[in-house]
Amino acid sequence: MSKYQKISNKIEKIIINNPKDESKKVSWYNIVNASKKELEYLRKNFDFNLAHLQASTAKVTSQRPIIESNKNYLFVILHFPVYNNNGSKQIIAGEIDFFVGHGYIITLHNKNIKVLDDFFNSCKKDDNSMISYQLESSAIVLYEIIKKLMTENYKLLDNNSIEINKVDKKIFSELPQKLNSEILNLKRNILNIRKIIQSHKNILKRLMAMKSSIVPRNELKKYYTQLVDSSKRIWEITDNQKEHIDALYTTNESMMNFRITNIMKTLTIFSVVVLPLNLLASVFGMNITNSMPFISHESGFILVITLMTISSLAILIYFFKKRWI
Repeated sequence: MSKYQKISNKIEKIIINNPKDESKKVSWYNIVNASKKELEYLRKNFDFNLAHLQASTAKVTSQRPIIESNKNYLFVILHFPVYNNNGSKQIIAGEIDFFVGHGYIITLHNKNIKVLDDFFNSCKKDDNSMISYQLESSAIVLYEIIKKLMTENYKLLDNNSIEINKVDKKIFSELPQKLNSEILNLKRNILNIRKIIQSHKNILKRLMAMKSSIVPRNELKKYYTQLVDSSKRIWEITDNQKEHIDALYTTNESMMNFRITNIMKTLTIFSVVVLPLNLLASVFGMNITNSMPFISHESGFILVITLMTISSLAILIYFFKKRWI
């Protein structure tokens, strides 16, 4: 079972222990939007490296995942794909900073990863199905947190697949220009997921080398191997989605080019048909009345219009014979 404590508005703590042996326990601190006050609390109570604390402030975002060992703890920065909080369907990287030591684990984030908060809240209710309640190890808690976060990735991938299928159905029934933004947004989301997941495999392999005084190394390796396999599956799914959306993008682009070509063809034909009309209008518009044909004739206007019409029809007939229209 677990015991919940609220240290401050931004720091919450769960003590996960074994009902059969109260001496075996691991504390999970969850810190949201860490400021100087929270970092000072960690410095006084855990003596963490100052550089690691500075990297964990809410105002700092790491551009890459990090895993560094200290004499008493492990510092890890991981990114996970999440939807942007502004209401758009854009997928961005949500960052979580971990301090993992003997008997404790600390997570710091900017409250943009809902699944982490949901998991923490479920632990308040003594969810005895967790492995951590039988194996009171911070390494196991870290495994379960990462597993929850990676499982959430499948929901994002399912949403991507649904959106891709929608685009696939609409691509021949709607204007290509309307679908272009949807396709580009999906391409960006898939690429963002791939970029985030790409680095997980190496980080997880290094986490396999963690030592635990409670969990045998072979068993710990077994758990983290599952995470590596899950990371590979996510990569394979995004690879298939990338190929699919690339094919849709190429198809949509071809249709746009085809429409543009048709428009240019229509404009060209129109220009060529109108060309003799402009030429004749310019010629008969000259201020030369003595030698200009049809000018003095009583039906001169009708004759000029007839000549223009015949010229345009002759060009149209030529295009039809050449099968250009």
